Amino acid sequence: MGLRAMIRVKMHAAKTTLSRLVLQAQAGEEVVLMRGNKEVARIVPLDPPPSVPDRAPRSPGRLRGLIDFDDRLFDPYPPTDQSQWDH
Repeated sequence: MGLRAMIRVKMHAAKTTLSRLVLQAQAGEEVVLMRGNKEVARIVPLDPPPSVPDRAPRSPGRLRGLIDFDDRLFDPYPPTDQSQWDH
């Protein structure tokens, strides 16, 4: 394992240069945040997101027979209910 560059940054400076520090961490540099002369945190890149596994293509009707709807679902609203939706 090779040596990586280490950057030590005081907290106040880190607040004003956070974007640059994140880019440096993504590039492989070790970024350590300091409070006074004490190391308190490290900025590290996240692991790359896992790739999405290959899936079978979705097909219409796959759930046919597994879901049952009440026939009233497709009936028009009664006028009293319909007036509540009109503004």
